[in-house]
Amino acid sequence: MSITLSDGTTTLTLNPDLYWADENDWSPVQQSVETTITGALDVQVGVRLAGRPITLQPENESSAWMPRSTVDTLRNWAAQPAKEMTLTLRGSARTVIFRHQDTALEAQPVVHWRDVVSSDWYLCTLRFMEV
Repeated sequence: MSITLSDGTTTLTLNPDLYWADENDWSPVQQSVETTITGALDVQVGVRLAGRPITLQPENESSAWMPRSTVDTLRNWAAQPAKEMTLTLRGSARTVIFRHQDTALEAQPVVHWRDVVSSDWYLCTLRFMEV
């Protein structure tokens, strides 16, 4: 199943071998617990409306390579503050923005060449937040 990312004008097809690394680390339930001055317990519970992290990364150095041209587009999109995009993953479309506080885009060449060209291959980790 393909993974796509669209800004409404351009759609990138991302490598389907990227996996959602933090899929099971998030809960829609938010809770804060405090002990009051009298020793009573103050528990507040609510449901998060947004903010689910979506980190897409390769399983290892042999998987999910992306061409430099895709990395360039991602880098340009990440340079636009609060840019909303549509990420389609496993058939579900989600509105996302880059998670700049956690390094939105990491890209390392599979092989470093002195002359960089758009067809060079990269290993990328993409960090989004559902809004």
